[in-house]
Amino acid sequence: MDRVELNSHAPEFSLLDYKGKKVSLSDFSGQKNVLIVFNRGFV
Repeated sequence: MDRVELNSHAPEFSLLDYKGKKVSLSDFSGQKNVLIVFNRGFV
C-alpha cells in the first residue's frame, strides 16, 4: 500500500457501513471534513 502524503487528497475507497451498505469517499464530495471510525468490536 502506498503512503498518502501530508496535505494531499485521500485516495478514493469504499467500505461497508454497519448495515452492510457500500459507502464511498466520493459520497461526501464537497463536504469540508469527513470522519472515519474503524471499530473492530462489531462483527
